[in-house]
Amino acid sequence: MILAPESLSELSAEQMREMLGRLMGDLRHKQAIIDKLTHENAVLKRLKFAAQSERFSPEQRSLLEESLDADLQAVAEELEALAPPTPEGQAKQQPKRRPLPAHLPRREIRHDPESTTCACGCQMKRIGEDVSEKLDYVPGTFTVERHIRGKWACAQCEKIVQAPVEPHVIDKGIPTAGLVAHVMVAKYADHQPLYRLEPIFGRAGFPVPRSTLAQWVGTCGVRLQPLVDALKAVVLRHGVLHADETPVQMLKPGNGKTHRAYLWAYAAGAFEDLKAVVYDFCESRAGVHAREFLGDWQGTLVCDDYSGYKEGFKSGKIIEAGCLAHARRKFFDLHAANKSQIAGFALEQFGKIYEIERQVKGLEAEERKSIRQQQTKPVLDALHEWMLLQRQKVPGNSATAKALDYSLNRWVALTRFVDDGQLPVDNNWVENRIRPIAQGRANWLFAGSLRAGQRAAAIMSLIQSARMNGHDPYAYLKDVLTRLPTHKASQIEELLPHRWKPAGGTGA
Repeated sequence: MILAPESLSELSAEQMREMLGRLMGDLRHKQAIIDKLTHENAVLKRLKFAAQSERFSPEQRSLLEESLDADLQAVAEELEALAPPTPEGQAKQQPKRRPLPAHLPRREIRHDPESTTCACGCQMKRIGEDVSEKLDYVPGTFTVERHIRGKWACAQCEKIVQAPVEPHVIDKGIPTAGLVAHVMVAKYADHQPLYRLEPIFGRAGFPVPRSTLAQWVGTCGVRLQPLVDALKAVVLRHGVLHADETPVQMLKPGNGKTHRAYLWAYAAGAFEDLKAVVYDFCESRAGVHAREFLGDWQGTLVCDDYSGYKEGFKSGKIIEAGCLAHARRKFFDLHAANKSQIAGFALEQFGKIYEIERQVKGLEAEERKSIRQQQTKPVLDALHEWMLLQRQKVPGNSATAKALDYSLNRWVALTRFVDDGQLPVDNNWVENRIRPIAQGRANWLFAGSLRAGQRAAAIMSLIQSARMNGHDPYAYLKDVLTRLPTHKASQIEELLPHRWKPAGGTGA
């Protein structure tokens, strides 16, 4: 309300002070809103990236088609595993496949019995052979493996001996384990959709249809799932876990649009003796997904402040450890937006803490805890008192207040690492495992179905865990896919990335 000059002269000193107080209050409120909007605008400009259309484009259609082909093959594999065995003498119908091109280089691999001497003592004679061809691929070049199984017969016993057919991850299929591993790495590590792989293979001399590639992917997803289940079980044996999640668009085939699904990542603690990550693809960000994954697990969970984890903390079985990097990030955004002095001071204190962490990173847990108690705790105590004091001075809805509140409301969880040398200072260990998925979104845009997302999560769990242990994902998958068909289920953990040793080798 604006008063005329003559009206102002009629106001008492008390009324003038009251009116001035109201005006100053309005001014502070408006300035807080301006600061908040300015801050949000600065953050959005830095986070801005190109918008993604949800129209049903040709690229979406290609990705949907290959996801459906892979899903169908995966379902077929699972149904076949549940079906009763085929009666003896009744062969299963197999689709006829076209012969591999004659111009591709051939490499013969001969399979003969260990001994061609019959039990009666006679030397067997070779009477023929069976030949099967497998398509192999070295980037840029296709070759054909000719597996020749000689037939040997004893004239006296009328007995025929032949080396058994070696099992393959794709039974009676044309690809070698190396070719399948290349497709899996190209799709899930290099983020190349199958419709892009098809012309790449065509230039190499053999255009494998994307529907066939999708079938290989679907089969491998089913074959590799026991490894992922075993990896999850190993991760859940550890007392410190990291958790994080990132949005992934999932296609709704009925209307050609997408909705927001989530890929969750769980990794053993940064100071644990296991380098592994397990991804879990879910249709939403609901906390029930985290609770279902963790099950009866008990320990300390390092995570951000997402409410979905809170239900697990209420039971007391799971202890919350906060992420100091998230708290620091609030002040970093504030400082980047308006060069706030409060934010600048807070960043200096966080910098001191992280400098101490760099020094204790390679120490044992007890020694790390001791140094944190001596050096980090005084810095945190002083920072906490300073934050409480500053919070009393700033408007409640300002960006500065929000940055302070984030730390103050979570202080116990944020500082839990000081009293436990096995806990990391932040959640960056698992956030770095999420980054490759965020990079891949620019290529594959979305998951074609829930099953496709779950399959991607499973295979990426193995690929990223292999990388964490210093393995070449292609070499790892090729060896695992070669050995998996004959590997004992009870010894499946031997093929996990942190325990894997190449066949005949000492490690990768």
